[in-house]
Amino acid sequence: MDRETREFAESHFRGLQGRLPSKVSPTPDRVDFIEKPDSFSYTDFFKSYLLPNVPCVFSSAFTEHWGCRKRWVTPSGKPDFDHLLQNYGDVVVPVANCGVQEYNSNPKEHMPLKDYISYWKEFIRGDYSSPRGCLYLKDWHLCRYSSAEDLFTLPVYFSSDWLNEYWDTLDVDDYRFIYMGPAGTWSPFHADILRSYSWSVNICGRKKWLFFPPGQEEALRDSHGGLPYDVTAPEFLESHLHPVLEVTQEAGEMVFVPSGWHHQVHNLEDTISINHNWINGCNLANTWRFLQQELCAVQQEVSEWRDTMPDWHHHCQVIMKSCSGINFEEFYHFLKVIAERRLPLVKKIGPGEVRCSEDSGLGPQHAIFDISRIAEVLASVVVNPDFQRVDTSKFLPQPEDLLQQLQEALATTDPL
Repeated sequence: MDRETREFAESHFRGLQGRLPSKVSPTPDRVDFIEKPDSFSYTDFFKSYLLPNVPCVFSSAFTEHWGCRKRWVTPSGKPDFDHLLQNYGDVVVPVANCGVQEYNSNPKEHMPLKDYISYWKEFIRGDYSSPRGCLYLKDWHLCRYSSAEDLFTLPVYFSSDWLNEYWDTLDVDDYRFIYMGPAGTWSPFHADILRSYSWSVNICGRKKWLFFPPGQEEALRDSHGGLPYDVTAPEFLESHLHPVLEVTQEAGEMVFVPSGWHHQVHNLEDTISINHNWINGCNLANTWRFLQQELCAVQQEVSEWRDTMPDWHHHCQVIMKSCSGINFEEFYHFLKVIAERRLPLVKKIGPGEVRCSEDSGLGPQHAIFDISRIAEVLASVVVNPDFQRVDTSKFLPQPEDLLQQLQEALATTDPL
């Protein structure tokens, strides 16, 4: 990021005047296709898609040198089962049954990859049908077993990835996944976890994506306020009532999924994909709003015990973490870790410095932008009544002190 791009971004957020970034851009009537890597920069992506929060598709030229596209795929473009079995056959993987609805998702089981591939081969021989149902390998954390560098090169457009940067410091599960399954497997209607962005690359195969911009999902709620499981069901086929953006993703192509966009995805062929969820300064406010909504939903669900349960507010936070994977305490630690990794960069910058181009993505100007976004959200966090009920006595630094550090660091940078 260069200084001009940071100025563009800061102006964008000032113009929001407190509105959520995900709900202000005009709804596009099509999804742009980015053809050539050499003519599309990080700044182009940041200004045209990340900040406006709209989807796009990158051509297969962006991934043509990836190792997994060479080693995981046969010359005919099909999954190379022999290679996968040889390298990962005994690894236990999560598998969802697409034929069974469990709430608005699918039940999962775990099995060795070799058993799943055996099922997959039988499914193909059975003309894409099986008494066992339609099974889909989803959310496999392959980076536990194989270096990401051996499989793919992280596109620079997605390099500002706070979510995986934070989880990597904890040495626990990340938000990097492998999906694979036969034609007919699919993911029900949903928005991505924590209102994160996501990117998805087809290593082989084809997918159909159905996108709904933020807010349009409200027209799909039932009388109880629930969202649909399958938007291709007959009652949702009146497209003039529920406009949808449809994308067919070919092998090697990369889809950018914006924050808060509900979507449904179908595999049109035998498909393997790599998927990452990620958060950064551009959608941080969306995540914070989502967490507040999640806590409110938990509080409403257990409201009848509010006056009788000791530490009711603490229990709500515990329930929230079990449902969402994060609560207010961990959200603060997430902000703290990212802030502490950016502050050294910002403190090295004096007024008038770093005016050179930094189009490769991260750099001092991006660090300043990140700190400014953390400071704005943290200022909202520290005055939130539910956060003020969290026991922060052992937090180092204290949230108010961290906010002051951020504000002081920003005060030393070149004003826009």
